[in-house]
Amino acid sequence: MTRSERERFDRLFEEVLASLPEGVHALIEEVPLVLEDRPSRQLLRELGIEDDDEILCGLHTGVPLTDRSVERPDASDVVQIFREGVVDMAGGWEEEEDDEGPFGGVERIREEIRITILHELGHHFGLGEDDLDRLGYA
Repeated sequence: MTRSERERFDRLFEEVLASLPEGVHALIEEVPLVLEDRPSRQLLRELGIEDDDEILCGLHTGVPLTDRSVERPDASDVVQIFREGVVDMAGGWEEEEDDEGPFGGVERIREEIRITILHELGHHFGLGEDDLDRLGYA
């Protein structure tokens, strides 16, 4: 990712954050969001991802609230957002159209950022992939 693409993405990210409800901002105080260009090779290996074609937009690390107990009351949760994965999932920076309709472009990236943030925060609350899919955050 080039410096200008990173700056462009980060501006969109800030716009998306500003548009989220205040309750989500309170969560972000508990679960910080970290922006990175891409996951490290080591992280991909730890996750068992070997296929370079697999897209990873974000990752929640920590113990979901539903799994905490007296023995594990606190965990250092963090949500990583991967710029390149989000842009790839959205279809790229340029809006194009094919037989299935439009894809890519700034608005689609903005929406993918929103979905990724809410998806990973959902994991913090113990929601699984099926739950997130039903909510439209998969």
